[in-house]
Amino acid sequence: MEQSTAAPPRRPRTRTSVSYLYFFGALGGVLFGYDLGVISGVLLFIKRLWALGPVAQGVVGGCLAAGAVIGAVFASRTTDRLGRRRTIMLAALIFSIGTLGCVFAENVTVLVAARFVVGVAVGCSSATVPTYLCELAPATARGALSTLNQLMIVSGILLAYVVDWALSGPANWRAMFAAALVPALVLLVGMSFMPETPRWLIQAGRDEEARAVLARTHPGDDIETEIDNIHAVMDLDAGRKGTLSDLRAAWVRPALFVALLLAVGQQFCGVNAINLYAPTMFADLGFGKSASLLASIVLGTVKVAFTAWVIFTVDRWGRKPLLLLGNVCMSLTLFLLRLVVLTVPDHTTAGLIALVLLVTYLAGYELGWGAVVWVMMAEIFPQKVRGIGMGVGSVVLWASTFAITFIFPAMESGLGLAHSAWIFAAVSLVLFALVRRLVPETKGRSLEQVEMDLRTRVGK
Repeated sequence: MEQSTAAPPRRPRTRTSVSYLYFFGALGGVLFGYDLGVISGVLLFIKRLWALGPVAQGVVGGCLAAGAVIGAVFASRTTDRLGRRRTIMLAALIFSIGTLGCVFAENVTVLVAARFVVGVAVGCSSATVPTYLCELAPATARGALSTLNQLMIVSGILLAYVVDWALSGPANWRAMFAAALVPALVLLVGMSFMPETPRWLIQAGRDEEARAVLARTHPGDDIETEIDNIHAVMDLDAGRKGTLSDLRAAWVRPALFVALLLAVGQQFCGVNAINLYAPTMFADLGFGKSASLLASIVLGTVKVAFTAWVIFTVDRWGRKPLLLLGNVCMSLTLFLLRLVVLTVPDHTTAGLIALVLLVTYLAGYELGWGAVVWVMMAEIFPQKVRGIGMGVGSVVLWASTFAITFIFPAMESGLGLAHSAWIFAAVSLVLFALVRRLVPETKGRSLEQVEMDLRTRVGK
């Protein structure tokens, strides 16, 4: 690939430490997680204030995911054109605007519209941040560093649960939304000082900047060999930009299929039914509103703890074993939850046992499907279509999120919590079989090695 001669290459404007680099890169996950979690507390109060039935609650909960579908489509175009860094900054700006709309919403229609705008930002961020981190990280630590995104997501969910509990009361739901402005503004300002990823810079003909970024993020590695490998892979595509139709190429289809399997599976195992409606479920099981919110904090703490543990295991155990372990844990606990709800007559006892089972379920989820899905989706696509592939994967993931968050209130109302849990348990068993047979391992391999493996399978 020839370097551009239109302008001399520029070096990165900052000399920020690597820890700041990854922190600000992953901070978009806080916005993602906070708005997934905050609505669970808000719904406890506005459903009575605005007389929201199950369908209306599903719309309020699901409109963020609907907006995220649009945001992911948008990101699939902007990440390759504007770059990963600028796309994340744009997402932070949109998020701030949408959050202000939520704070000042006077009725459910305005709130749904504002949450939709926030969803656009969340979808844009979720499709871009994993790619940003994945392309910055060295192969030996890519899983751990990319897992930072999921750690930030679950930290955002926990933060939302804590804010909901601290501000518990019908007059404080606007303040619950307003707290999200802080991480949004920190992300917007912080990313303005961060560099672009070396692979995007090389694709844009800015090798000197890419060399400087690699020197800061790949200490001890042979920087020139890394750059040569990136160029070698790009030369195979004769400098062409990736398009949506490239995802249908025979050698790319296996990567696309795995990404879609992971995207759908992450949501249809039922996790966001718990993230969004945990306080409502606990209230139905006999907990008071404050106790329901406090129980949600316990769930959020478990999510953070086990995601942090994955950071230390994903590059040693591998991606696939963690996915399979998560499936076993989730299916078993959901099956037991069904038995508890059906057979334990005392609401308080059933609620406490349900809390323990949901804690175990979320531990299994975060061990596998929480963090690993975002890591692998960013790893398996070839360089030319990585931005587009992540966009498509994120669109499917957010469409699945919308389906679950919209349907679950009516699903629980019609089928009950017990039968809903059984359905999600069955999905986890199916996912176990599919992952075991179809998902490859990417541990310890460079992005270029993963791509060359795809090419050699069909003689590309």
